[in-house]
Amino acid sequence: MVKTALDLFNDPFFNTFSNFQKVTTTTNYPPYNQIKLNDTEYILSFALAGFSKDDVSVSLDNRKLTIKGEKQDPELPEGAEYLHKGIAARKFTDIFTLPEFVEVIGAEFKDGILDIRLEKQIPEDKLPKTIEIL
Repeated sequence: MVKTALDLFNDPFFNTFSNFQKVTTTTNYPPYNQIKLNDTEYILSFALAGFSKDDVSVSLDNRKLTIKGEKQDPELPEGAEYLHKGIAARKFTDIFTLPEFVEVIGAEFKDGILDIRLEKQIPEDKLPKTIEIL
């Protein structure tokens, strides 16, 4: 569907999430949610059970938001061996292209969930305005 300039300004999201693109698409791991708090604030929430805060990194470079996680297999006590190993220590890298004017304002890791807070900060001169007719 093609949007006209008028449609764009009538859209309260300015197409934020339609332009919010995950660059890496080879895997669905880790699962994540995109949450809209209001017209300007969003959260990317990643389920990272088994990871600690030290196992995960978040970086931003040229509108590319990169989330990486790497966890080493736990060391077993001497003489112990796995009879069944169903809990994988998977490493991952997810890269998202942030839409114009969307900034990362913080990240929090709690109870195996990584929340990355995003905010749309549109400059005043880019906001729609009403032109007075003289």
